[in-house]
Order: sequence, then structure tokens, then C-alpha cells
Amino acid sequence: MSLTGISANRLELLQIAEAVAREKSIDKEIVIEAIEEAIQKGARARYGAEHDIRVHIDPKTGETTVKRVITVIDDDAVFENEEGVPEEPIGVRRLADAKRDDKDAFVGKTYEEVLPPFEFGRVQTQMARQVVTGKVREAERERQFEEFKDRVGEVVNGVVKRVEYGNTVVDLGRGEGIMRRDQSIPRENFNIGDRIRCYIYDVRRETKGPQILLSRAHGGFMAKLFAQEVPEVYDGVIEIRAVARDPGSRAKMAVVSNDSSIDPVGACVGMRGSRVQAVVAELQGEKIDIIQWSPDEATFIVNGLAPAEVSKVVMDEEDERVEVVVPDEQLSLAIGRRGQNVRLASQLTGWQIDIMTESQESERRQREFAERTALFQEALDVDEVIAQLLVTEGFATVEDVAYVDQSEVAAIEGFDEDTAEEIQARARDFLEKEAAELDAKRRELGVEDALLEIDSVTLPVAVALGEGDVKSVEDLAGLVPDDLRGWFETKDGERVREPGILEAFGMDGAEAEALIMRARVAMGWIEAPPEPEAEEEIEAELSEEEQVFGQAPQAEA
Repeated sequence: MSLTGISANRLELLQIAEAVAREKSIDKEIVIEAIEEAIQKGARARYGAEHDIRVHIDPKTGETTVKRVITVIDDDAVFENEEGVPEEPIGVRRLADAKRDDKDAFVGKTYEEVLPPFEFGRVQTQMARQVVTGKVREAERERQFEEFKDRVGEVVNGVVKRVEYGNTVVDLGRGEGIMRRDQSIPRENFNIGDRIRCYIYDVRRETKGPQILLSRAHGGFMAKLFAQEVPEVYDGVIEIRAVARDPGSRAKMAVVSNDSSIDPVGACVGMRGSRVQAVVAELQGEKIDIIQWSPDEATFIVNGLAPAEVSKVVMDEEDERVEVVVPDEQLSLAIGRRGQNVRLASQLTGWQIDIMTESQESERRQREFAERTALFQEALDVDEVIAQLLVTEGFATVEDVAYVDQSEVAAIEGFDEDTAEEIQARARDFLEKEAAELDAKRRELGVEDALLEIDSVTLPVAVALGEGDVKSVEDLAGLVPDDLRGWFETKDGERVREPGILEAFGMDGAEAEALIMRARVAMGWIEAPPEPEAEEEIEAELSEEEQVFGQAPQAEA
């Protein structure tokens, strides 16, 4: 852009503004404002930086007006700069000074003086060019951000502009996007000028301009491709609920139909696989497993492990962990090459999946049976047959035997009331002896007696707390539930379990939190919540008042 002076041809000035606006796809008014600012900077350099100079370009005629403006301010007005240092603003005059020349002067009155046209020198011209270029670039960036910020989640077509260190810069027509190396499909190479389809997964406003982040590895890219190939997905009859991808290798997609007459899996596969093959071709041969989504988590997990067959599912909802039992010959299929199948199923369902064969589960059951049998033999001083009978009947611990109703023990085949009474007496004796040993260990660890007064803190729990260096009520009150239960951390890309102090007691989150809260109440840090009976009494009182007054009493302001 050439700005040799404000006396330049008016129409030429407007033509320049229109050309720049059209080329950069921005409003003509923004370009005119940039030129006004450029001329203003040049005029201040010419006439002095202490003047308040304002420039106006008529958008219809191109006529340029340069004015010096003086504003009257109060005599006592104080102004400071950004550092808090007193500083007189530009283009102002104190009221007392103004009244010397104009008796009608008042605070806020302005005086305007039209300045004559002037020619831009070399320095002013360069400065003006920089101002206009900067303003236009800023407007162009803002236009790009506004245009693309609402297009996150769309698939766009573009042309590869350049490839830098594995990152691909794509010309999107009215913007420029970047696809980083980790968002591209492995072994997929592009050359300058190649047409490419990408998924916009984020648009960020940054100092160097909007960053339009593209991906071909994102799960949303595959979902959008299916929406283009499958009319039922585009119309919303079939929903894609979850996608898990190992880009360029394999993917799993969970679908569900809102119309019971339409098979979602069959519709996405298409006649002879035509629909899914179109997506596979775009994804460089990526194998896609399309599975039926289910609101039942266990069923969904079983479907997610397809094509492997599942015999049994055991779920731990608290930790979102599931143990899956498969036939021995299905183990390698369930795990997949390098763990790919189970990893994708885990990503798809959101559950941590542990695979176990039927023989491994059988071995574990036999091991648990043998361990419980040995426990009963030692604790109750009985032979193996009696111990096995107790385990077979579902007794898992010595406490179960000691405190269950005597009739349940007597009902075991071959037992009578005398046998049941003797076995329970031995069980109680064992527990008393064990309690004495635990109490001695608790004292040895330095665990305070006050800790045992907290509800749910038994001797075994107290010993475990002591071993975890929790020796007082205050120590317990200062913990968080994860300290007791354990937690998961990601280390070197793998999810690793960190054990908690009371890991062996199988506490859930609510139990751990309740235990800590009781300790905090005992310390006086918080008030005890009302007992359930007290809450019922309060509700009863409220309901009586509602009957009398017709509404619940309002709190006083």
C-alpha cells in the first residue's frame, strides 16, 4: 500500500482500501480505520506528539480531514500514567488558561483546528505502512478465529501447503490449519498440493494468530466420515456413542439405533461392506470393528471385546475395573496383538479390563478354597474335612463362623448342636487371642487409644493405620479418602495402582470419607451431621407447621 500524503487522489485511497479488504476478506471500514490511524501517527510526528490529532476519512468521497483538538479540563484535575506517576494528558488545557482567551470556556468544551495537508516523508511513510499492515493482519486473524471457532467437530477439505518436521500445514481457503505429527495417521505422507480431508478438533486464539488444529487420528474424524457415508447416522436415527482408535491399524465404534426396526451395525457396514469400506479406504486400511452399544455396562464390555467370546464378567464399579473370564483358546484373541483388542475395548467402554482364562479362574478358586480350608484348620483346630465343609457352605472368615446363628452351623451335613457350639467356642477363643495380639501390636506401633473410639476403627484397622504412620485422631482427620483406599496414577503411559493404607479392607469411597469425617468431628474441626432420626423429627415439625401456616416457615432476613 502506498501512502505518499493525505493530498493523494481521494478515489485512489478508497480503491486501495476496497482492494485490501477484498483480498484479506475483511470489512472495508477496518482498512479505512487503519489508514486513519496511520495518518494520525504521521501528523503527530509532523506537528508534535503533545497534540491530540484526529483524522477522519469519508468512506463515500475519500475526503481526508485532519484536526487538532483541545479539551478544557478542571484546574484541580490530576492524571497519572500506568506507573502511577502524575502526567498531563495530551491535547488538554486548564480552565483558568482557557478563560483568558474565551470567557465562555467550561470544563469539557473542545476546540477544533483543521490542519493543512502535508506530505509524508520516508520515515512517516514506512511507519504508516507498518500501522496499516499490522491493523489489517490483526483484523484478518480475528476474522479467521470468528469463522472457525464454531466449526470445531467438522470435517474440512484443504490443500497441503507445506510439511515441516512431520507437521502438515493445510490451506483451508479462508484460513490455514496445522495437523501435528501425532494427529496424523502413521505411515501416511503428503506432498505439497495434495488435497486432504481433516477434522477440526480445536481452535485457539494465540498471539501469533488463531491456531486451527486438525486431525486425521481423532475418533471424531471417523465418526464424521460415517455420518457422510451412512444416511441413518447423518439423520440421527443411528447414534455413534463411542469411538476408540489405534490410527492406521484398528478401531472400535459403538453404535445404537433409535429405531428398533433398524440394525445399527448392519446399516453402518452397508451392503457387502460398501459403507464401511469407503471409510476404511479414507483411513488407509484401518480395520474397524462396529459393535452394538448397550446401556448395560457388562453387556457393553462383552460386545467391546468382540470378536473374542466372554464366559464371565466380574465388575468393580467403585474403581471402574472389570475382570473378564474367557475360554483358554480365546485368550490371545481377547488380548489382541500387543494388547490392542483389550486396550481399545478399555478406551471404548471407559473401564479398566483385566483378562483371565477359565483355567486361571479355576486355579484361583481352588487356591482360595485351600487358603480358607487351612485357615479354619489352624484357627478352629479341626481336621481338613470339617474345614472344607465350612468353606463349601460359604463361610469365608473366622468371624463368620463365630458370630453366625448357631443353627446355621448345626445345619451343615454331619454336624449337630454340640458340634456347632464347640466350633463356635473355638472360633471366639481364636478371635480373642488374635485381638490381644493385635492390641499389643497396636500399642507397640504407638497408636493412641482415642483412635479406637472412632466408629469403624477396629483393632485390625488400627494396626494398619499405625503401619501407615497414622497414630492419632488428628492424623486420621488430616487424610483424604484416596490415602485410605489407594488411587491410580499414569506412569510411562500406563495406569498404575498406588496402594492405600487400608487397601486390604476393601473400603469404598463413601466409607473412607465417612471414617475421615468422624475423625474431623472428634477433633472439633467440623460439626457432626444430624442423625437420621433427628432429620425425621425436623421434617415432621416442618410438616406440622405447613399444616398450620399453609407453607414452610421462611428464614428471617
